[in-house]
Amino acid sequence: MNGISGSTTIVTGGGSGIGREAALRFAEEGANVVVADVDTDGAAETADLVREAGGEATVTDTDVSDPNDVEAMVDTAVETYGGLDYAFNNAGIEGESEPAGEHPLDNWERVIDVNLKGVFLCMRYELPAMLESGGGSIVNTSSIAGIVGFPNLSPYVASKHGVIGLTKNAALEYSGEGVRVNAISPGVIETPMVQRSQEDDPEQMEQVKAATPIGRLGAPDEIGDAAVWLCSEDASFVTGETLVIDGGYVAQ
Repeated sequence: MNGISGSTTIVTGGGSGIGREAALRFAEEGANVVVADVDTDGAAETADLVREAGGEATVTDTDVSDPNDVEAMVDTAVETYGGLDYAFNNAGIEGESEPAGEHPLDNWERVIDVNLKGVFLCMRYELPAMLESGGGSIVNTSSIAGIVGFPNLSPYVASKHGVIGLTKNAALEYSGEGVRVNAISPGVIETPMVQRSQEDDPEQMEQVKAATPIGRLGAPDEIGDAAVWLCSEDASFVTGETLVIDGGYVAQ
């Protein structure tokens, strides 16, 4: 895709699932990839896959809820590859499943810290680096839970709605300075997170799958393809947008 070759990209949550597939897709298009994750073993496996495919990759041990970790992640990208062009802020957790009136406070704080504060912190340090490099593009991972509600998942739903709001606001603030900011809202995708959700609440997950008009779960590489496209010059007039990739779930 136009503009990706020779660029530098950060992918958070790059140790598995959507993040791994996105890292591989960026590398296939010729980008240097910083694979960031708290799961450093998974991130190292992703980086090895990138290198086996002929790409360049660096691993960072990054908790996106920790500003020091996030700053170090961005510094690594700039120091290793000379700048930062793109970022896919994809790291997230699902948390526990309980009604709002009974929801554990520690779970609320943990999910908001990773899913919402984490995206804010990533943009907080990525944006100056991109401006220094002359511009760029950011893609934040929301969810269909950022569009509609899901019972018993209050912090997850709130965090993913918040990601869309942050995305719109950052787009308004920085698109005129050469940095586009968009979001992706995946539906039910075959990832480790979805597998855990199936174990925690199999009835709800079966209902979600049955309600997907296209009749199947999504594949991680389908989301990775979309992230790369949004970063590329092929999407040069797209900013402040939320691309829903859900097999038609929220169209109903």
